[in-house]
Amino acid sequence: MFENKQAPLSLLARLLLASLFVIAGIGKVFGFEGTVGYISSVGLPLPTLGAVIAILVELGGGLLLAIGFQSRLVALVMAIFTLVTAFIFHNYWAMPADKVMVNQIMFLKNLSIAGGLLMVSAFGAGALSLDAKRSS
Repeated sequence: MFENKQAPLSLLARLLLASLFVIAGIGKVFGFEGTVGYISSVGLPLPTLGAVIAILVELGGGLLLAIGFQSRLVALVMAIFTLVTAFIFHNYWAMPADKVMVNQIMFLKNLSIAGGLLMVSAFGAGALSLDAKRSS
């Protein structure tokens, strides 16, 4: 039933996953100082470097994921990044009661996104990707 829909569904899945990262990456580019400040606020060292890494992963990785280039590797890096950021920035179990609910949702959202990225890493980008064009 789904065999003939695999290519368009995998493309749609990549585009939906990538959209979150591309939008977040653009926001970090235009709000660079705020991003550095936010990273500093959780006590991470080298917040400027952290902001640059976040932009590279979110914007760069998001665009590569969208076009399906080096998708397995890019998705794996993005999944690891997403899991790490969940534990650092959305550690709801250590937050005041008024911040628990929203951060628990954000934490679980990150886990879900990482799951989707791991699927791309495991199964590839699909037929409608640069990866598929390069291997044919």
